[in-house]
Amino acid sequence: MQVHAFVFEKAGPPTVMKWRIKELGDPGAGEALIRHTAIGLNYIDTYHRSGLYPIEFPSGIGLEAAGVVEAVGKGVTHVKKGDRVAYGSGPLGAYSEARIMPAATLIKLPKGVDDETAAAMMLKGMTVEYLINRTYKVKKDEWVLFQAAAGGVGLIAGQWLNAIGAHAIGTAGGPKKVKLAKEHGYEQVIDYKKTQNISDRVRKLTKGEGVPVVFDSVGKDTWTQSLDSLQPRGMMVSFGNSSGPVSDFSLGELASRGSLYITRPSLMAYTATRQELEKSARALFKMVTNGDVKIEINQRYALKEAPQAHRDLEGRKTTGSTILIP
Repeated sequence: MQVHAFVFEKAGPPTVMKWRIKELGDPGAGEALIRHTAIGLNYIDTYHRSGLYPIEFPSGIGLEAAGVVEAVGKGVTHVKKGDRVAYGSGPLGAYSEARIMPAATLIKLPKGVDDETAAAMMLKGMTVEYLINRTYKVKKDEWVLFQAAAGGVGLIAGQWLNAIGAHAIGTAGGPKKVKLAKEHGYEQVIDYKKTQNISDRVRKLTKGEGVPVVFDSVGKDTWTQSLDSLQPRGMMVSFGNSSGPVSDFSLGELASRGSLYITRPSLMAYTATRQELEKSARALFKMVTNGDVKIEINQRYALKEAPQAHRDLEGRKTTGSTILIP
């Protein structure tokens, strides 16, 4: 079976991704052949492509997609030919028309979740689940700060936090993104293009106390402001580097700011076992099917246009979820 897929042999700009024909055989033991119907675009894809997160070459790219099972290998019982499935934590290679992959990573889709929605939400939605349910268990009436509120993860997080009764403060750049974040559950949204000192604004909103937790996927540009927004013994959850990685940070700063905690979690670590993966997916499906979280796909590209999708994502021209269509 011949399919088209993106591969790359060195790190670099979007042009390093090459559209190639690949030959697929039959799935082996524990594997499944998936024909993709929709593929998710995520910021972590740009980290793999650029070299920020080192990988072995040559490599495919992309961690998230939905599709239909075409065949399964020996020992695979939880999915079968014809099942609609999705995945959100790799392995790399989702930017393809079809692929053979470990069946253990696949989740069957419920009737209330269509393929495009699944491709737009698995990685981002399960990220929100582990962040606010397990990395830091957000409680009703707690104030939290979520950087990049108008992004794909941010829009899901705002709705989820609103549903559990938390007071979510978001940050976004420009009036359109601020409006979008407010429409998705954030009680307050700080326009970082207008407000120089985010932490001062956070403390005013929380009557001087600060927040017990900050969720930050931006990295370098927001690092200090995020730390300064925390209460004593608050937790800094750094789960991305869209503005670049944080460097030259002294652990002593955690003490001087009030004995802060810091963690650098990943979806892969929080869905490392089949039990954890299924539990996270079930929680996400519940939030979506009961209407508490709506997944809005704001951009669609043909799969062949993935390099342009990367340019737009890195240029902050996208909001919410983006999918690639084979």
